[in-house]
Amino acid sequence: MKTLPKFKDQNEETAFWEKNDVTDFFDVKNAKVVRFSNLKKSTKTISLRLPEDMLETIKVRANALDVPYQSFIKMLLQKELSIS
Repeated sequence: MKTLPKFKDQNEETAFWEKNDVTDFFDVKNAKVVRFSNLKKSTKTISLRLPEDMLETIKVRANALDVPYQSFIKMLLQKELSIS
């Protein structure tokens, strides 16, 4: 196994890994699967058509809770999905 060098910054490390193979520095046979459960979930943008009066009601309720209306919509969807 080769010894991993110390890097001055992220750019230097990126350049290093572009030219080197991780298997020269780490024993991948002993690698363990790790889950990062607290990472922010990936999101996907969607287009959702709502009646204008419904959207206004959502915005008013979201404002009352001091949250962005799109976050409020996600809260409502999550609540409904967790009931099932």
